[in-house]
Amino acid sequence: DDFDELVVSNNDVVLKNIAEDLRNHLPIEAMFNSEHQAIQKIHQHPLPMIHVDAFLYDDDFVDSLCEEGKMSRSYCTECGSYKTASLEFISHSFSLMELKFLYQHVLPDLTGKVVVDVGSRLGAVLFAGYLYSSASQLYGVEMNADFCQLQEMMITKYQFIDRIKVVHADICTQASLLQKADVVVMNNVFEYFLDRQEQARAWEFIACNVRKRGSLLVTVPSLKESLSKFQTDIQLSQWVEEVQLNYDVCMEKDVDREALEQIHLYKIL
Repeated sequence: DDFDELVVSNNDVVLKNIAEDLRNHLPIEAMFNSEHQAIQKIHQHPLPMIHVDAFLYDDDFVDSLCEEGKMSRSYCTECGSYKTASLEFISHSFSLMELKFLYQHVLPDLTGKVVVDVGSRLGAVLFAGYLYSSASQLYGVEMNADFCQLQEMMITKYQFIDRIKVVHADICTQASLLQKADVVVMNNVFEYFLDRQEQARAWEFIACNVRKRGSLLVTVPSLKESLSKFQTDIQLSQWVEEVQLNYDVCMEKDVDREALEQIHLYKIL
């Protein structure tokens, strides 16, 4: 048990080192100028919103950035007054806590299994899968060339090349990869990067190709919430069955229960 604990805590250190390396290659908002649509959508949000990547910056880190004046948790509702309101934060990555919950409590033993992360971005799901699971192959599918380059840099540096592969592509060109996947992960994947019509098309493509019986689909937010925003022909009850998760198993201090409850697991029928 002591040895297992040592390995797990060492893996935490490796992931934190990767996060630090990535922070050094990214602006503080962890977005590239090449993400035109996502930047535009964040600016169009009815209330001020800021992108804070949860893999790169945990709450303590955000607090220290706020103290240094490099970031703020609030905005002024009436310039020059004391009327302030909390900024809405959005992340396109899982935090370290969420990644550990995913691999240690949500997913079963992945020995010999293939994991596909749709919109792999910084590669957090892939790196955590390498460290916390025995998945035989972890594929990240990412449309943005800048993020693919960053992931490749980390894969090489940390010698993950034997089990991680990044595919620079639109997921709608990857039917055969989705068809062989045992686990598909989709975290806030289309809403900020595609228009509504493209989102509907992408979801229908996913529903057509993630069909391996018994395979698993992890989504944030729930499928019901994601699909409620537009018309599709997807019949959820004929495609998936939701697996109830125990959000109380994560015993670490300062657990963000609300964040964990956004994670949903489905079994393909």
